[in-house]
Parts: sequence; structure tokens; C-alpha cells
Amino acid sequence: MDALTRKTVTVDLSVTSVRELNRQLHAPAARAYEVLHPQGAHALAAGLKDPVTVDIRGHAGYYAAGMNDGGTVTVHGSAGTGVAENMMSGTVRVTGDASQSAGATGHGGLLVIEGSASMRCGISMKGIDIVVGGDIGPMSAFMAQAGRLVVCGEAGDGLGDSIYEARLYIRGKARSLGADCVEKPMRDEHGRELAALLTAAGLGHDPAEFRRYGSARTLYHFTAHNEY
Repeated sequence: MDALTRKTVTVDLSVTSVRELNRQLHAPAARAYEVLHPQGAHALAAGLKDPVTVDIRGHAGYYAAGMNDGGTVTVHGSAGTGVAENMMSGTVRVTGDASQSAGATGHGGLLVIEGSASMRCGISMKGIDIVVGGDIGPMSAFMAQAGRLVVCGEAGDGLGDSIYEARLYIRGKARSLGADCVEKPMRDEHGRELAALLTAAGLGHDPAEFRRYGSARTLYHFTAHNEY
């Protein structure tokens, strides 16, 4: 990356294809890219594997910044289904709202959604950190295995259904908890962890306003009444 130009490369999607954009990003010649007129196109900045910065100036479609591994991507607008899906590392920020399955199966990195996220936010998360400035929809953190989900608003029905070891921090109310998800005490280490996540996301909420949820660990082993 030291040999790359510090000049920002601008790619206008009104005259350039998404395929060509992603081809450039997969073999970057610059440290920073600006994407104009995205018009809700799908798979923008998908599959990044270098520490480049990408600013998408408008709304993104499905799977924006999917499989990100080291890039810093900002969607200056809202994002469709599966933003930052299967992210490995790096940072993805959405300044608007996100549709369903934000951060799905993410292994690492930080996803920040400044607005609200729809249903299944953080589904099957495996180590990613997700911070949502607004609300999240139903069945969020379903089968969440590892990582942290911070919600500064409220959570929909079925929060954390079949959760494993992910930690959920909710500032508002959860309409209902899913199977095996329970409220847990907020100890000092959790307050410090939450404060660091809020700072990283650029949010100033008091960690004392949040509740922590996690697994009751009753579904870890097979029993007859869990068969169906």
C-alpha cells in the first residue's frame, strides 16, 4: 500500500459498471476511492481485501461492502439487504438506514448503522461488532455465535433467538426475547466494553442506559423436549 497514490480516485457509476468498480477495488491503485451516482446498485465495494477507503455518495443496494476484509467503506445514504455480509475485518458505516440481514454471518470488523436496521440484523454473527444508532427489527441476532450488537433504540420481537455467546446491548425496550435469550447483569467490564464500542461508532450515549442480553445456555445440549 505504500506505493499507492494518495490521490482520491473518483468512479462515476453513471458511466462505469459496478463490475469495473470492483475490479479496480480488488487491485487498488490508490488509497481512497469516491463512488458517485450509485443509484442503489448491488454489490458495491464487495470483496475488498486491502485497507482502502471507499466513500459511496448515495444509496446502495444489496450486499454493499460484503466480504470486506480490511477496507473502510462509508455509504452516504441507506443500504439494502445484507450490508457488510460476511465481513472479516475493517469498518463499514451507513449514514442512513439498513434493510434486513445487516452484518449477517460477519466474522470481524465494525459495522455502524447511524439510522435503524430492519429484521435479522446480525443474524448468525460470528465475531463482528455492530452498532445501530436507531432501532432494529424482529429476529435480530438470531443464532448469533460471537461478537457484540449495540442498539441505541429499541429491538423487535424474538431478539437473540437461539443465541450462543454474542453479547447484546440494548438501550431501549426489546418487544420480546427469543428462545434461550435472557437479560444479564451489566458488570464493570461490560460497561467499559460498551463505552469503547459507542466511542468507535461516534455515539455519545451513557453505557448505564443500556441493558445486556445473552444466552441462558439451555440449548447447548440435546434434551428430549428440544427435539422439535
